[in-house]
Amino acid sequence: MNYPGSLTSKLPSVGTTIFTTMSALATQHNAINLSQGFPDFPVSKVLVDLVYKYMMEGKNQYAPLAGIPPLRKTLCDKMERLYGTSYNWETEITITAGGTQAIATAISSVIREGDEVIIFSPAYDCYAPFVELNGGQPVFIKLKYPDYHIDWEEVKKMITRRTRMIIVNSPHNPTGAVFTEQDLEQLAHLVHGSNILVLSDEVYEHITFDGKAHMSVARNPLLADRSFVVFSFGKTFHVTGWKMGYVLAPENLMKEFRKVHQYEVFCVNAPIQYAFAEFLGDAKNYQIDKFYEQKRDLFRQSIQGSRFKLLPCSGTYFQLLDYSEITNERDTDYAIRLIKENGIAAIPVSVFYNVPEYNKVLRFCFAKHDDTLLEAGKILSLI
Repeated sequence: MNYPGSLTSKLPSVGTTIFTTMSALATQHNAINLSQGFPDFPVSKVLVDLVYKYMMEGKNQYAPLAGIPPLRKTLCDKMERLYGTSYNWETEITITAGGTQAIATAISSVIREGDEVIIFSPAYDCYAPFVELNGGQPVFIKLKYPDYHIDWEEVKKMITRRTRMIIVNSPHNPTGAVFTEQDLEQLAHLVHGSNILVLSDEVYEHITFDGKAHMSVARNPLLADRSFVVFSFGKTFHVTGWKMGYVLAPENLMKEFRKVHQYEVFCVNAPIQYAFAEFLGDAKNYQIDKFYEQKRDLFRQSIQGSRFKLLPCSGTYFQLLDYSEITNERDTDYAIRLIKENGIAAIPVSVFYNVPEYNKVLRFCFAKHDDTLLEAGKILSLI
């Protein structure tokens, strides 16, 4: 069936995501899938048992719009303990249906026709479409290869009277770069005295390496007072399919956020909220940095001596590999050939740019069983 009328797409340049495409190819060719960012190991039995417990206790109806009070209180306590910032659990935190919904809702609540939003590329692929859907104009600034740092002088030059928001992401997907204290200070200096808002995507907050602390914008009072800060339960507890996250913001911003949130989803999964509230009571359950650092190191060691060049990885569960000594192909072409000929699926980094940047770099996810990583490393070492 076809719609008989005329239709102009609101997102004419958007098609099937690269994640869907590469995962489908991986399945078709029985390849090791290191493309899409999801763990392939079991979820904590304690957490699963808690969900079952609360389901059996009858916590199966609508939760409050903002989330259940015990979970919001626990998360606000965690923010103060980790980042030294006090949020009001009643008015400044909302539980969401994943980090992406939180990002969409934050943008929808404040971006109007003609507003400019600064996005650093390569960038997670949902930012720009949500800006465009709300009539905003994405303004892209490239991170500096090969360590993908921000040139703050360039950012300063790109700010105009129409700049309404700056979107930052640390730890950064797809590059694995992390903010420093100096980055926070530079960002705070740029927005101080302006009406510019900040949307900070911090879904990998607990996955930083080599002793580096996560530099949440919540650490800086000037930034906390104008920021939506987005987090993910899925990334922290290996439950990406549960689609659960949360956002913190000052009361005036959160009021606008909830106006949109109530019509998008109203509320999110009740029994899982109760389970998280109890599970978060033990800090060891979210201290996963060493767990993933071991996996990063195992994967990196497994390709020592190969023709791939390791790029820095200070956070997330993604490792970038430079393949310039292997072929001159574009990363989109080489990624497909790598699946078909070598049985390994990765994501070409050029697709994370608004205008493709071909640096001959692929992204590999190491949130996998050790045996999977070792097998993948063995194959990559022979290329």
